[in-house]
Amino acid sequence: MDLAQEKDLAERARNDPQAFGSLFDEYYGKIFGYALRRTANVENAEDVTSETFFKALRNIKKFEWRGVSFSAWLYRIAEHEISNIYSGSGHDRVLTDELKRSLEMEDASVEVEAAQAETLIQKESVLHSLNGILAKLPKKYREVLALRFFEQKQFSEIAQILGKKESTVKSLLYRGLEKLRKLTEQDATI
Repeated sequence: MDLAQEKDLAERARNDPQAFGSLFDEYYGKIFGYALRRTANVENAEDVTSETFFKALRNIKKFEWRGVSFSAWLYRIAEHEISNIYSGSGHDRVLTDELKRSLEMEDASVEVEAAQAETLIQKESVLHSLNGILAKLPKKYREVLALRFFEQKQFSEIAQILGKKESTVKSLLYRGLEKLRKLTEQDATI
């Protein structure tokens, strides 16, 4: 969906439930995927996604197209909901697409299944290490890294979602990558 279509649907959604339904259909999977990668928990991802769309529906009449797209608004709501889940715990986790795909094993022979299970265990071990390293990063870096590399958002979109300047997003990404590199090197030497 291009921005013009999104803007039209968002404006119609103020009074037309079908238009909101179209936006829901378009973005539900994307918001759920984002929440799942950030929380690494299906129940939490479902909660974040449902709260995101509930709040969007409840506040659709307040939404104005002021340089922030509807999808960026949804990601911003989702990010807030993720923060609510982890407020006080100090970290959130990231689930990679690769692990998600590996969880969807196809029917195969016992030998192939055993090999896939071993690969999955190795990937889970790597993911656990990665989550541990990412958890050591401040939230501001985890957010930018997740949006850029897992959601593949452009800098301008990340800036809209987080309510920051594009130059700030680039700086956070650079610093986050540097900190991640240093933490990874430290983890490898331990």
